[in-house]
Amino acid sequence: MGVKSFRLSVLTLGVLLLAAASQSAEPPPSCEAVRKVFQLRRLGPLGGVPESPRAGVDLQVCTSKNPTCCTKRMEERYQTAAKQDMQQVLQTSSATLKFLISRNAAAFQETFEMLIRLAENYTSTLFCSAYRNMAAEATVHVQEFFTDVGLFLFGTDISTEEFVNRFFDTLFPVVYNHVINPGPTDISLEYAECLRAARRDIRPFGNIPKKAIGQMGRSLLPSRTFLQALNLGIEVINTTDHLRFSKDCSRALLRMQYCPHCQGLTLTKPCMGYCLNIIRGCLADVAEVDLHWREYIQSLEELSRTLSGAHGIEHVLLNFHSLVHDALVQARINGPELSEQVNKICGPPVRKPKQSPGCSFDQNKDNQGLKMFSRDSEETLANRRKEFISHLRLYRTFYGSLADQLCGNELAAADGLPCWNGEDVVRSYTHRVVGTGIKAQSANPEVKVKGTDPVISQIIDKLKHVIQLLQGKSFPKQDKWDLQQAGSGGGVDEEISGDCDDEDGCGGSGSGEFKRVLKITDRMPDKTNLSDVKQIHQTNDGSTLDTTGAGCTATADYMTFMLISLVILFLSLW
Repeated sequence: MGVKSFRLSVLTLGVLLLAAASQSAEPPPSCEAVRKVFQLRRLGPLGGVPESPRAGVDLQVCTSKNPTCCTKRMEERYQTAAKQDMQQVLQTSSATLKFLISRNAAAFQETFEMLIRLAENYTSTLFCSAYRNMAAEATVHVQEFFTDVGLFLFGTDISTEEFVNRFFDTLFPVVYNHVINPGPTDISLEYAECLRAARRDIRPFGNIPKKAIGQMGRSLLPSRTFLQALNLGIEVINTTDHLRFSKDCSRALLRMQYCPHCQGLTLTKPCMGYCLNIIRGCLADVAEVDLHWREYIQSLEELSRTLSGAHGIEHVLLNFHSLVHDALVQARINGPELSEQVNKICGPPVRKPKQSPGCSFDQNKDNQGLKMFSRDSEETLANRRKEFISHLRLYRTFYGSLADQLCGNELAAADGLPCWNGEDVVRSYTHRVVGTGIKAQSANPEVKVKGTDPVISQIIDKLKHVIQLLQGKSFPKQDKWDLQQAGSGGGVDEEISGDCDDEDGCGGSGSGEFKRVLKITDRMPDKTNLSDVKQIHQTNDGSTLDTTGAGCTATADYMTFMLISLVILFLSLW
C-alpha cells in the first residue's frame, strides 16, 4: 500500500505541474500586472494599455490565438524598449573592461607627459649649470624639442629623425657662438642660419645625433603604438556597445523579452537555448571580433615586455641630457677643427651686439609641498604595464563568449524552471541551438542573419592594422639601432631622498646616465629647496657637473616634484 500511495502522489504532482504550466500560457483574467510593469518601465501613457485582454489582430510580432493585453502601439514601444534593453546589457557587460583600458590609457599618457617635462628640465638644468652663458638660447630649443617628443608620442605625424636633427641643427649656432668660437658679440642671424644649414655636413657633435635618433625611435615608437592600441581598444568596445540591430534581430528581441507580457507573463524569462539562438544571431558580427581581439591582447602583452630596460621610454628620456652633454663636450674638444670647417662653408663670423641673457627661471614655478609615502618596493612604469596586462588577459575571450554570458547572467531562465520559447511557456527549448559567428547562423531557427555589418568590418580592419604595429612589423629591426658608439661609458647612480647629500651616495662616477633609486619617506618639507635634492653628474672628460648651481633652484625643485609625482601616480593606481 505504501508503494502504491507514493506512486499515486508522484502522478498527482506531475499532473498539477503540467496543469500549472498550461494555465500559465492562458490569457490572464485582467491586464493589471502588464499595466504595472508598463508604467514602472515608463514605456508610454498608461491609458494605452488595455484593462482586460482583447483580440490582437493588429499585432505583427506578438501574435497569439488567445486574447492579448497588447495593442499595436504597445508593441511598437516594446520594440524600442527591447533594443534599448539589449544595448544597456551590452554596455553593462563591457563596463569593467572599458574602465580598465581607459583608466590605464589615461594613466600612461599622464606618466609620459610627466616624463617629458622632467626630461626637459634635466636638459635645461644642464645648460643652466654648466653653460650659463648660452642657457637662455639653448633652453628655447630644448622646449621645442620636447614639445616635438610629446606631439610624436601622442600621435602627430612627424618623424623622430626629423625633430632630433632639427634640435641639433638649431643647437649648433648657439654652441658655435658660445663654446666653439666665442666672442665679445653674438653672431648675426644670417650667419646662424648658415651654421644651422651646414650642421649635418660639418658634424660638430659626431655620432651623437645619430645615436639620439636611434634611441628615440626605439623608445618612442613602441610607446606611441602602445597608447594608440589602448585607444583603439576603447573604440572597439564603444562600437560593440552601440550596435545597430537588424530588423529581424529587433523583432526577435521583442518576441523574446516582451511578447510574454502580452500574455500576462511579466515574470517569465526565455529558455536558455532560445536566448542563445537569438543573442548569437544578433551578435553574430560581434563574435567575428573574437579572433582579432585575442590576437590584439596577445600582441599588447608581447610589446609590453619590450618597453623596459635600456631602450624603455623612461630611460631614454631621462638620460637625453647625457647625450646633449656628450655632444657639447665633443664640440668643445674639436673646436679648432670645426672653426676651420665653418670658415670654409660660411666664412668668418659676422657678429652683432651681444644680446644673450643669462639663465633665468620662474622661482615660484611648482614650488609646492610634496607629501611622500613610505613603501617597501619601488613602483615602476614596467610594473604598471605588467599589472595592466595581467588584468587585460582575463578578457581574451570576452567577445567569443559574450552571448553566453548575457544569457547565463542576465536574460535567460535558470535550468529546470518553466521558460518562454517564443510562443508559449514550456519546460525546455526543443529547437537546435546554433554556434557563434556568422557562418553558424545559417541554421538559426530564430534569427536570419544577412551579411556583415560594415561598422564591425571596419573595426576589425583597424584591429588587424594595430596588431601589425604591435607585432613590430612597422618598427625598425632591433640590430639596426644597436649602435656601438663610444660615448657614455659606465653609469652614475643618483639617489634621491628628502635630505640627500654626498655621503648618502648622491654622487657617482662614469658617464651621464642615471640609475634612479627613489627613497621615499614620510617627511614633509616646509619648502622644497636646494638642500633637499642634490645631483652630482660626472662627465666623460672627468669634470663634475653639480646641477644644484645657483640660479637653477626652481628647476631642481621642479625635477624633484616631477619624480615624486611619478611615484605618487603609480601608488594611486596600484
